[in-house]
Amino acid sequence: MRDPVILASGQTYDRPFIQKWLNAGNRTCPQTEQVLSHTILTPNNLIRDMISQWCKSQGIELPNPVMDGKEEGVTEAERDRFFSLLDKLCAALPQQKEAAKELRMLTKKMPSFRALFGESVDAIPQLLTPLSGSKSESCVHPDLQEDVITTLLNLSIHDSNKKLVAETPMVIPLLMEALRSGTIETRSNAAATLFTLSALDSNKALIGKSGALKPLIDLLDEGHPLAMKDVASAIFNLCIIHENKARAVRDSAVSVILKKIMDGVLVDELLAILAMLSTHQRAIEEIGELGGVPCLLRIIRESTCERNKENCIAILHTVCLNDRTKWKALREEESTHGTISKLAQDGTSRAKRKANGILERLRRAVNITHTA
Repeated sequence: MRDPVILASGQTYDRPFIQKWLNAGNRTCPQTEQVLSHTILTPNNLIRDMISQWCKSQGIELPNPVMDGKEEGVTEAERDRFFSLLDKLCAALPQQKEAAKELRMLTKKMPSFRALFGESVDAIPQLLTPLSGSKSESCVHPDLQEDVITTLLNLSIHDSNKKLVAETPMVIPLLMEALRSGTIETRSNAAATLFTLSALDSNKALIGKSGALKPLIDLLDEGHPLAMKDVASAIFNLCIIHENKARAVRDSAVSVILKKIMDGVLVDELLAILAMLSTHQRAIEEIGELGGVPCLLRIIRESTCERNKENCIAILHTVCLNDRTKWKALREEESTHGTISKLAQDGTSRAKRKANGILERLRRAVNITHTA
């Protein structure tokens, strides 16, 4: 390892290798398989110093990380090809399809081609010409739409492009249209693009304000297996900021998510989103009204995943604080199965804290009743 960097998951990798992994379009940590909240690589100075000291003691010269991590440049011929393809996107349909397919392939394989889009002010608007020029989405050829949206996804992986892509006026509306009416691969890639762009907080706010949560939640509700993970990842990332939680709750996220969890679909990811939304008062009310409490208690009893148990008890703790009518169900569960006290003993540190908080509140309620 010569240029150690920290991934969003907290794992450390050598920059050239993890950069190659990210450039290939992967959005998970290779070691933990955790979905990444962003793709920014942070230098691990502690490990770098250790490597430097070891090299010094061994008489080895440590290569310059900037030179090692440098991406290959673009040749003049490749630059000319790039602008030629952009021009074709304004031509007749056969040329548009051919150009979009080639740009999709080039931006997937060559990081340098992604960077080219950031160098020209008109490049992204030109890429969108086949989609934005049509009066209605039904006029756009499905393969052409898929290639353009997937090229947008490839561009968004490049950190320097994230702000530029999101702030190009037609990008988010066209991604929202693709979520509603593309092929399933187009819809999945549109969701993945929103996830990738939402690595920046400014983009989270912009995407939320544009109304993109509603088509994401609708696509989640449809439940197509190909799109579910990308959609859930995008919703999770967007809801990190407070104003998007309110938007998601307003757009029926709680009922859609609870239904999927009850059906055993994508439980890990959706519980994490529900736990995040449970800081919103209306979300807590809906969880209670839609039968969420027994469902969450059942998951704690039956699941072997510590993180899922932790998310369930965190949601139940908020329910317990805000809705006295659910105390009876919690007390009966504890009396019959001892579910909460078991978690207070064996759970993660956060799960223990939340479980003990619920038990304390239930005990206090019993004491008050006895005193009265």
